[in-house]
Amino acid sequence: MKLTGWIFCSMIPIKFRSNEICEEEERLVMKKTAKVASLILAGAMMMSLTACGSKPAETTAAPETTTAEAASSAADTKAEETTAEAAGTNDGKQFKIGVLQLVQHSALDAANKGFIQALDDAGLNYTVDQQNASGDQPTCQTIASKLVNDGDDLILAIATPAAQAVAGATTDIPILLTAVTDPAASDLVESNDVPGGNVSGTSDLTPVKEQVDLLKQILPDAQTIGVLYCSAESNSEIQAKMAREAIEAKGMKAVDYTVSNSNELQTVVTSMVGNVDAIYAPTDNTIAAGMATVAMVASDNGIPVICGEEGMVNAGGLATYGIDYFQLGYLTGQQAVRILTEGADISQMPIEYLPADKCNLTVNEDTAAALGIDVSGLK
Repeated sequence: MKLTGWIFCSMIPIKFRSNEICEEEERLVMKKTAKVASLILAGAMMMSLTACGSKPAETTAAPETTTAEAASSAADTKAEETTAEAAGTNDGKQFKIGVLQLVQHSALDAANKGFIQALDDAGLNYTVDQQNASGDQPTCQTIASKLVNDGDDLILAIATPAAQAVAGATTDIPILLTAVTDPAASDLVESNDVPGGNVSGTSDLTPVKEQVDLLKQILPDAQTIGVLYCSAESNSEIQAKMAREAIEAKGMKAVDYTVSNSNELQTVVTSMVGNVDAIYAPTDNTIAAGMATVAMVASDNGIPVICGEEGMVNAGGLATYGIDYFQLGYLTGQQAVRILTEGADISQMPIEYLPADKCNLTVNEDTAAALGIDVSGLK
């Protein structure tokens, strides 16, 4: 049956002819609509994917860059921490220092104190093992072996016999000597300019000529001078030779009076009475340690004693023009600091001497008064 008229199918006005035709057209419209919707959805999805794809790329890149920078920063920080730690370890190292002093008397004590003061002034972190041989050479050797076996980083030897004992005990540990007149002449170094081994230090070579000049100034009429020293100390033999030459150059006569140990001092000094006009005593450790005995016998018999160093004058001698042993020890301590903290080569470190401006005139006015000698013109 045919129907005529108009009907709306799928919102599109079409002329109604039959149910079959309307249904077919409806299917076509729906199909087109679905296709369009699909295209629109696909486009939206593409846009969404593009947007989503770009955003994660930025997010991923940022962490990668941040991670790399952080890693670099962390590495730099770690390196700085390692360097600081290494520096701290180096700065904080504690050094072991051994000290062998031949005998206790004012000059050597002063050198010892000066050495320690230099270490303290430099801020050195250290422990020190102080040993004194009480003037006994076999004891020097025993102590030297102990210090070497203890594995000290550096050893200070005060006076020639002490230095010889330590030098004979090790060729590896740096050894600094002080209060030694001529290290080369005492076979402690190859030369005083270039030691060449593991030993260096400072010399207490005193101005012997100037000391003899002082003697002549105080005692212009003196004719015979007794040179008093210990024959067991090579240090003293060198000074005695210099003194004899200086005394003879002044037109006086020099006579040697020697002792082998402190027990002979009183006897030997007594033997000088009536035979000499004055006594010259160099920086000899045996004489210095027994200076009270020397001064007692000499003063009681009206014999003035010109000494090699200040401590001997303070112990009863008359006068000296000598070095400051505290300053000598301080100079040695400065050498130690250079060796321990700066890696200075001890084999190339020359023996050092105090400059002339470190020498001082010292007069014992009490002794001068007891001897009836006017020393007012010396100052």
